[in-house]
Amino acid sequence: MARPPKDESERLTKTVAFRLTVADYTAYRAKFGVSGMSQSEFFREHILANTTQVIARAVASADTKRAVFLLQKASNNINQLAHRANSENLAGVLSEQTYSQILAQLERLNDFLVSQAEGTRR
Repeated sequence: MARPPKDESERLTKTVAFRLTVADYTAYRAKFGVSGMSQSEFFREHILANTTQVIARAVASADTKRAVFLLQKASNNINQLAHRANSENLAGVLSEQTYSQILAQLERLNDFLVSQAEGTRR
């Protein structure tokens, strides 16, 4: 005789997946292993029953998000410029003096951007 079908509200239809480092997975596996529950049961029991402590992160302002976006773009451009200067120096297109000047300027620009980013975190 077949088991009666579950009500729609009782069916487990949504999948939750996340990645862990090997060390975190080992700790996670040890915890659900000694509990005698499956991974799914362990996750549902402790997350949905709220037996964990959740610390909410502060939400970044729109200005902060925009600043981070611009810093990421600028950092990417600096990296591209450094790569191009290095390639052209190795190919003999740039003189050693020009190459050194370009790298010095890129380093100063990078240092400035990093200092500005660190200043906004405080």
